Amino acid sequence: MKKSIVLLLTFISLSLCAQVERVEPAFWWVGMKNPKLQLLIHGKDISKNQVSINYPGVKIAKVNKVENPNYLFVDLTIDSKATKAGKFDINFKQNGRTEATYTYELKNRKAGSANRQGFTSSDVVYLLMPDRFANGDPYNDNVDSQPEKANRTIDYGRHGGDIKGIQDHLDYIKQLGATAIWSTPLLENNYTQYTYHGYAISDFYKIDPRYGSNDDFAKLVAAGHQKGLKTIMDMVSNHGGIGAWWMKDLPMTDWIHQWPTFTRTNHKAITTKDIHTAQCDLKLDQEGWFDTTMPDMNQNNPYFWTYYIQNNIWWIEFADLDGIRMDTYPYNDRYAMAKWAKAILEEYPHFNLVGETWQHSSEDIAFWQKDAVNSLHYNSYLPTPMDFVMNDALSTCFNEQGNGWNEQGMNKLYNTIAKDYLFANPNNLFIFAENHDTQRYNNTLKGDLDKYKMAMSFLMTTRGIPQIYYGTEIGMTGDKNKGDGDIRRDFPGGWAGDSINAFIPQGRTEFQKSYFDFTSKLLNWRKNKEVIHTGKLLHYVPENDIYVYFRYNDKETIMVILNNNDSEQTLKTDRFVEGIKNHKEGTDVITGKSYTLAPDLKLQKKSALILELK
Repeated sequence: MKKSIVLLLTFISLSLCAQVERVEPAFWWVGMKNPKLQLLIHGKDISKNQVSINYPGVKIAKVNKVENPNYLFVDLTIDSKATKAGKFDINFKQNGRTEATYTYELKNRKAGSANRQGFTSSDVVYLLMPDRFANGDPYNDNVDSQPEKANRTIDYGRHGGDIKGIQDHLDYIKQLGATAIWSTPLLENNYTQYTYHGYAISDFYKIDPRYGSNDDFAKLVAAGHQKGLKTIMDMVSNHGGIGAWWMKDLPMTDWIHQWPTFTRTNHKAITTKDIHTAQCDLKLDQEGWFDTTMPDMNQNNPYFWTYYIQNNIWWIEFADLDGIRMDTYPYNDRYAMAKWAKAILEEYPHFNLVGETWQHSSEDIAFWQKDAVNSLHYNSYLPTPMDFVMNDALSTCFNEQGNGWNEQGMNKLYNTIAKDYLFANPNNLFIFAENHDTQRYNNTLKGDLDKYKMAMSFLMTTRGIPQIYYGTEIGMTGDKNKGDGDIRRDFPGGWAGDSINAFIPQGRTEFQKSYFDFTSKLLNWRKNKEVIHTGKLLHYVPENDIYVYFRYNDKETIMVILNNNDSEQTLKTDRFVEGIKNHKEGTDVITGKSYTLAPDLKLQKKSALILELK
């Protein structure tokens, strides 16, 4: 008899909760600057219910019904002073009878959460692809809920890397000298193939189980913080994944951009600020899909955009993030993106956001930076654009000569820096020689270590926030012409049974060691160099393909010399008196060798000197 009663009570409990299938965000925090919170509630015919809450400091401002009766968007106001952390019931009633309840929780924020310091020009960012970095837990390679299974023989397939693999090698990243980690998206990508890259997100509140759990990610961030490593989370607002849970039951027709048949974006990001553009071209850029598996999200749908902004804030608070990198930035509605950035920075004034501004002129990239001056009077509120113009210059400059009026070689670097007047804050530019979408840099340089040393010396001493791509530091190559899989190879040593383990000194080949030792020495030197982080920059027009510049502040001066010639050179130093001032000698930070600055300096072919002046 007792067993029957228990079964009956269980059935009644399940019946009451059956209508509430999802509530997002699943929980929130007290003490947020913005007292407003909008809950997305999904369940069969949930909109037929009246919603009530009885909890001190929490009020329902409005219950929004939309065209799909399976959704409610409930606006809450949470009094920052009167509301305490705790749990309360959200009640769903029809005709005075309770049909369902959902227990919601408000948590206390971590101490100092609002004042967290984001990544800055004092950092070096290490970009990795989790599926290709290291497999720390082979048991999550294949998960029943996810259709694509691991297969390392397929370059576009999943290979099994995961969060534990990253956490197992935090010491490696720290020893290298990087201070921040940017991982390509870790959120669920629930599709049948090509999900390893992570940019077709199917659940914005869930880490892909083949990488681990939400708690695993939070633990990774905490472990990184203990080692002095920040975490930048890769987000995507422009598109979702075709396997997203809501694609089976859209809240409303315009939750995504829909076309009569599949319509791809024209990839003309310039249309977003072209004052002469045809509206059909702008629409195609911003509303066309990236791929058949990536539905284009509608940032002008107020419910979606509130949902998305809250999602980003939820991850910052939950995982204790130090930054967000936003994918395909110019393909979104620019006013919606300004609202996004402003909302996050109002909640976290010292946080940092970097946008993928993949355009090929400094003018276009400068437009996207916070407080930029432009005739459209547009403010993006985005602190950090990605400097793809610098990337363009680095991709060719060390493989060519530039002399006189020839705008090649070192002139490309000079010309890029010379346009910094366009930027509201040149030191808040994200600079890189390669990433997960570009040609592998050591493939571009054809394995030339001397050219690599020049490129890294420049990247780590010029203005901006430098980023390197996993494996660059051991000379990894790959050819984008063979497909993206080739530039996203597995890190050697990340899988049991790998013949080479480049994570440990004794496991590296001599070739890998020569790259790693140089990179590690350079990055670790940079860590504590305020003059590089925030010092002023003085540079000279390259002559004879030799580029000379200085970083300086009131305490220190660094002189950098890049000789892009295939032969030794003698550099007369009297021209550089404005930078050298009264200094008589300098010490190379890599070799420790001392150089007398006057009257000239002997330069090795294809070489870089980074001199601390004395």
